[in-house]
Amino acid sequence: MLIPLDHIQEKPLELNGKETVECFPVLEEIQAAGECIFIAPITYALVAAREYDHIRVTGTLSTTVRLQCSRCLTDYEAPLVSSFTIIYRRSDEAKAACEEETELSSDDLVSSTFKGDEIDMTHEIEEQVAMSVPLKPLCNEGCRGLCPDCGADLNKVACRCSERAFNFKFSALKDFKVNR
Repeated sequence: MLIPLDHIQEKPLELNGKETVECFPVLEEIQAAGECIFIAPITYALVAAREYDHIRVTGTLSTTVRLQCSRCLTDYEAPLVSSFTIIYRRSDEAKAACEEETELSSDDLVSSTFKGDEIDMTHEIEEQVAMSVPLKPLCNEGCRGLCPDCGADLNKVACRCSERAFNFKFSALKDFKVNR
C-alpha cells in the first residue's frame, strides 16, 4: 500500500479500502505457520497529514480470523481491530537526528522513515495486524479447557476424573510432625 506524497497538501489525504492477505508476506507466514486463518480481507481507514517536517498517518485496521482456543482446542472466529499512529520522516532527517545522543520521546517510538515520493505502508500494516493476533487465544474468558486425564471438553461435558482420589507420592508424610 503506497501513499503518494504529492496528494498530501494542506488538506489530509483519506484512504479507505480492502486488501487480501496475499498482499502482506508476514501475514501469509503467520497463516502458513497455523497461528490463525484470515477469513476476511484487511480493511483499512487511513488519514495522512503533513505536520511541520513529517507526515502523520493515523489509521484503523480490521479483519476476521479463525483461531484455535489454547484451552479447549476448539476453532472459533474473532475480529481483529487495531488503531495506530505513525510519524514518517525522510531518511536524511532521521540520520541527522541519530548522530547526536538524544533521549527518545514517545513520538520517536512510533516513527519510521521513507525515501522518495511515496510512503510504503505494507510493513506497518503487517506489523499492526500481527500484533493484534493473540498469543494464547481463548474462545471465551470462562473456557474450562480439556480434562488432563481423559481429554474431555469440560465446556461440553462433566467428566468424573476429578471425583477419583488422588494418589500423592508424599501422602505418607501428611501426618509427619517434627519434634524439636
